[in-house]
Amino acid sequence: MVGPEAPLAEGITDEFIRRGMAIFGATKKAAEIESSKVFAKELMHKYNIPCGQSATFADYAQAKDYVQKQIPPIVVKADGLAAGKGVIVAESVKEALDALAWIMEQKALGAAGERVLIEEHLTGREISVFAFTDAKSVVPIVPACDYKRVFDGDRGPNTGGMGSYSPPPFYNAALAQKIQQAIMLPAVKAMLAEGRAYQGVLYGGLIVNNNEPKVLEFNARFGDPEAQVTLPRLKTDLVDIMLAVINHKLGQIKIEWSQDACVGVVMASGGYPGSYQTGFPVSGLDELDKDIVVFQAGTRLGSDGEVLTSGGRVLTVTARGETLVEARKKVYANIFRINFKGCHYRKDIAEIKNIKL
Repeated sequence: MVGPEAPLAEGITDEFIRRGMAIFGATKKAAEIESSKVFAKELMHKYNIPCGQSATFADYAQAKDYVQKQIPPIVVKADGLAAGKGVIVAESVKEALDALAWIMEQKALGAAGERVLIEEHLTGREISVFAFTDAKSVVPIVPACDYKRVFDGDRGPNTGGMGSYSPPPFYNAALAQKIQQAIMLPAVKAMLAEGRAYQGVLYGGLIVNNNEPKVLEFNARFGDPEAQVTLPRLKTDLVDIMLAVINHKLGQIKIEWSQDACVGVVMASGGYPGSYQTGFPVSGLDELDKDIVVFQAGTRLGSDGEVLTSGGRVLTVTARGETLVEARKKVYANIFRINFKGCHYRKDIAEIKNIKL
């Protein structure tokens, strides 16, 4: 099972298939729905999948001229994979021009920034939806909401995700039906029509306004931290689902989910998503309540077996509860017991209007 996007984009699935080995993940051609934002946008326009309007540029001067004519907020996206740093929501024309120069002139993101998309800014509630697919059947996964900005109140630069929760309180049967019929099913059918049969997990980052969903981006995998609050709700054996996807038998398996809510909070290194130091001991992991699950993302074992930090997003602390309120209380009652030098986490994950601690 392939977790990160880079191996998918480089063709790890194709290599396993070539050798006759089972693997759960999109092929290189299918993974382009994530590895090229330009490809994904062109696919959505071609097959009438709802999304924002955009323009694509490979020339800096042309992009600059276009940006100067736009009304902020303006969304600037690097075409390729950029580890969560390739999307800038600019609140002013100057900020958009700075982002453009950073990507295209300073080449801060390397080859990922050779082309850019300038998109209209969509407003509404963001939601992450997923589906298992074997290129024929498309089976929805419970949705989640994540928090991209590094600081409370959605301030600061974008990150790979600072926390998430499932399910969103505003998610309902009518919205689920629209997402399935207007977005997820058409996307899988479109990929098949383009000769890019899609098997694995398809992730849709959506924005919902007046119960109308539009696509912000597609990913070719389980994203984290969302996977860390959706998979704990899965009652069916994940291995059975993965084998059904690989063997084109997804339509023959019944997938069940817990009604529990789940909340996850990311503990990050000080300075993330900018520069940060690593190698600090992590304490308190053995002092948590029994039903708390901690996902270790940016850690390694020291020579004496001690857990040390080794990345920007170090841990995700998760809890389940009958309600979001209960799950959130559990997370924040435990997270303060964990510590490492410079650790930082948001204190407003799952703090939804009318849902307070």
